[in-house]
Amino acid sequence: MEPNDIRFGGGATGTVLNPLVAVALLIAVVLILVWPRRRIIVPWLGLLFLVPSGQVIVLGGAHFTIYRVLVVFGLIRLAAAGRRGIEPRLAGGFTNIDWAFTLCALALFTTFCLQWMVGGAVIKALGNLLDALGGYFVLRFLIRDSKDVRQAIRVLAIVALIEGACMLNEQVTHRNIFGLLGGSPTQVPVRDGKPRAMGSFEVYITAGAFGATLLPLLVWLWKDRESRKYVIAGFVGATLMTVTSNASTSLLAYVGGIVGLCFWPMRRRMREFRWGIVITLIGLQMVMKAPVWALIQRIDLTGSSSGYQRFELVNQCILHFSDWWLMGTVNYNKWGFDMWDLSNQYVADAVTGGLAAIVPFILVISRSFGRLGNARRRAAGDSKKQWYFWCLGAALFAHVVAYVGIGYFDQMQFAWYALLAMVPAATSEAVSARALRSRLSGKNELAIRLAADRPAHEAIVR
Repeated sequence: MEPNDIRFGGGATGTVLNPLVAVALLIAVVLILVWPRRRIIVPWLGLLFLVPSGQVIVLGGAHFTIYRVLVVFGLIRLAAAGRRGIEPRLAGGFTNIDWAFTLCALALFTTFCLQWMVGGAVIKALGNLLDALGGYFVLRFLIRDSKDVRQAIRVLAIVALIEGACMLNEQVTHRNIFGLLGGSPTQVPVRDGKPRAMGSFEVYITAGAFGATLLPLLVWLWKDRESRKYVIAGFVGATLMTVTSNASTSLLAYVGGIVGLCFWPMRRRMREFRWGIVITLIGLQMVMKAPVWALIQRIDLTGSSSGYQRFELVNQCILHFSDWWLMGTVNYNKWGFDMWDLSNQYVADAVTGGLAAIVPFILVISRSFGRLGNARRRAAGDSKKQWYFWCLGAALFAHVVAYVGIGYFDQMQFAWYALLAMVPAATSEAVSARALRSRLSGKNELAIRLAADRPAHEAIVR
């Protein structure tokens, strides 16, 4: 299906920029350029999530949303830091997660260009590539250790509280406050008589997913007494965002994060549990009349969900494997009713980018879980560190659940990038600390041996 507008990101034909947003953007840009790196995360994340993507600057047909402008200046700061050479740009260097993410983004860029073969498609694909690679590596640059992780979660907690309050207001007044800025609808969408609040996000599901996937990170932050006021604010906001979005996907992600946290007592038996899930799914496939993924259509936590459409997306994707495996396809909208709406991240990456995109995307998830699992095992005896890694894994699992019902395409994609940036920051810090302890213990052992041998050495000299 051809996009209506394949300019740089699509959207408005002219600039839509509220004066208040323009002033806030100018202040944020100045702070990004002059503040210490550790503090940049505050204006960068805060403005990114609190300004609707409908606020856009159009230059020569090229669309620069507010978050795209922030990405550009974040990259400028990253490049400047590299020239000074004061500290490494990325925590832990270029990891296997970085490689997989880069390959996935490049595959989606390449296949989109080859599918459409027009200049406008290349410009749009470049915009998407800037959002993905630029946003991801800016966050990798800004989040390097547990202090940065803590700061990022605090900012997200405040964002959740503001968004949650505004979304609750949408439920009462049926008007979106963020729409008053321009470029976004002011009327709240309603399905089956239920308002679906969306805040500054483009759709209600991504708004709800933001709150739902934040919960496990807030649970970890509770350990820090100085951050508890942020945790309380974030918990209230995240819960309001999840509930007022009125979407089953958001509620499932919220529950998924809680379930992930509850498996903490079974952390040493997860291999057996995973194999149990595989065996259960195989057994269901053998006895069910429909394929096992048909269970998706039975999920309806709000009474107004479209689980059947999600099931059909997965089903048609599998049935049309030969159409997309090589380099994706543009004809997925012809597979059935509502198949144009790729509201499943796994299906979206597969049918638009082929195996070249979906395989590295799965690797990003698996390598993230792998790094967290290895770090947790290395931290044996340190329950605080283990809980840290476990909460990050629970947040990752919440995103995995959310991806079944939505593909991230607005500000929500940066919440995903932020979590991915936290994984190498946390695990690399743990590896560095362990290596330092090993070196220090080695030096202590050497000093003890030298002290023990000193009397004999002195006797020989005499």
